[in-house]
Amino acid sequence: MRSLSIAATGMQAQQLNVEVISNNIANMNTTGFKRQRAEFQDLLYQNLERPGASTSSSGTIAPNGIQIGVGVKAGAIGRVTEQGSIARTDNPTDLAISGRGYFQVSMPDGTTAYTRDGNLAIDAEGRIVTSDGFPLEPAITVPQEALSVSISRDGVVEAQIQGQSTPQQLGQIELAAFVNPAGLEAQGDNLFLETAASGSPNVSTPSSPGFGTLMQGFVETSNVNAVEEISALIIAQRAYEMNAKVITASDEMLQAATQVR
Repeated sequence: MRSLSIAATGMQAQQLNVEVISNNIANMNTTGFKRQRAEFQDLLYQNLERPGASTSSSGTIAPNGIQIGVGVKAGAIGRVTEQGSIARTDNPTDLAISGRGYFQVSMPDGTTAYTRDGNLAIDAEGRIVTSDGFPLEPAITVPQEALSVSISRDGVVEAQIQGQSTPQQLGQIELAAFVNPAGLEAQGDNLFLETAASGSPNVSTPSSPGFGTLMQGFVETSNVNAVEEISALIIAQRAYEMNAKVITASDEMLQAATQVR
């Protein structure tokens, strides 16, 4: 009975759906988090009678045919990269990207990772780093005698040095943009890596055409919408229950068939 295996694939699909939704809800307060969405595809069909097949010697054809589906499978888990809300922190090293782009981060193995997490800090060497201590790329070092640090909307970093009347320019923050940001590979810790699906990064300064601007003293919050996620969770739960009901009904039909004498 095909309905047993078909309903089983439906239950597995909805289980994956719930797992994706639960991860979104768990990261509601994760800085720069982008919610995900499970996408599904139907499985191959069994053609008992192919549409358009000849049905007689006079040239008549089957207008519809008989095709029986065998279930559903996970097609992809897409990432929704829409802008999250901007929250004020008043921390001078916190940065939010308003618009398109990612911060570039130098990893210990020499590779470059990308993030929207603007919770930045200054380490013991004066470098501007992520919360895990990975420096921004290109590296920017703040001198110890700096009284304050200011970062403009276009990424110019300046420091007010004691005894100097004009601020000292320390460097330029650059952003990386991708043709398909949803194709980036998530590494955890709010970091992403370039893939063949994302394409090569296009690097430029903030406020350039096609790039966002920086906001000092702010961070981008998660783009997870609690109401939408709870609604999606209820729908997934009901779909799981309906597939389970199909298995129960199929089992009762098989039981009735075995009792026929």
